[in-house]
Amino acid sequence: MFLETQHIEKSFGTYRALDDINIGVREGTVFGLLGPNGAGKTTLIRLINRIARPDGGRILLGGHEMTDDDVRQIGYLPEERGLYKKMRVGEQAVYLARLKGLSRAEAERRLIRWFERFGIESWWKRPVEELSKGMQQKVQFIVTVVHEPRLLIFDEPFSGFDPVNATLLRDEILRLKTGGATVILSTHNMASVEELCDDIALIDKSHVVLSGGVGEIRRSFGKGEYEAVVDDGQTLRLALQEGQNANELLRQLMTSHIICSFRELLPSMNDIFVEAVEKGGQR
Repeated sequence: MFLETQHIEKSFGTYRALDDINIGVREGTVFGLLGPNGAGKTTLIRLINRIARPDGGRILLGGHEMTDDDVRQIGYLPEERGLYKKMRVGEQAVYLARLKGLSRAEAERRLIRWFERFGIESWWKRPVEELSKGMQQKVQFIVTVVHEPRLLIFDEPFSGFDPVNATLLRDEILRLKTGGATVILSTHNMASVEELCDDIALIDKSHVVLSGGVGEIRRSFGKGEYEAVVDDGQTLRLALQEGQNANELLRQLMTSHIICSFRELLPSMNDIFVEAVEKGGQR
């Protein structure tokens, strides 16, 4: 695993924010960190970024226990955005990029390339306060990735974006993954989880209550329901009988219909999220 948390514990006074948290993030994948508000996701992200320290357990990056030096390998876009309103966009972006270890010349070269990619090069000399919330988020996304970190952590990155810009951001996340980056995505947008994530962990009441591959989890929550489109244009919804498998169901259907398509009906990640949280992870 590229990133591992082993038996992580964190309390604030008498409140237990995280209790025995074990997750593994594979290199070059998008990992969804899910959970209701107050579940402990942001606390875990802060521990990974070494903004706070766990009370117990270990966090490993690339096979070794994390140190402060490893933070340079991380790009973090927090849910609470913040830019200096009076600074010009380009000036601020260069300043933040230099904090990540880039020289001024390299920061400007990379930032200009990214601004052109996002079609926002005309914003370079504008004060931040003139930009909409969505425009500011684009700038912060660029600053998060400009130093080409190995690990990217995005906390609710689609908040405030219209569908066009949300699609742009989704495509960029996939492109970064293809380029070798490992991504942790914390979001309540379950549609984006299905589109982007390879694996997920669902945290509820300070515990991991569900984890694994997205496809595997969706299949495990399936109800044995299938949809068939037949030659007369009908769409049939069918359920497996006790002891029956999908092949037997299809063979039975083929005795009376010509089948145009046949697929299993899997629950959405949104439905799985609700069910897992309501049942406290007990299935």
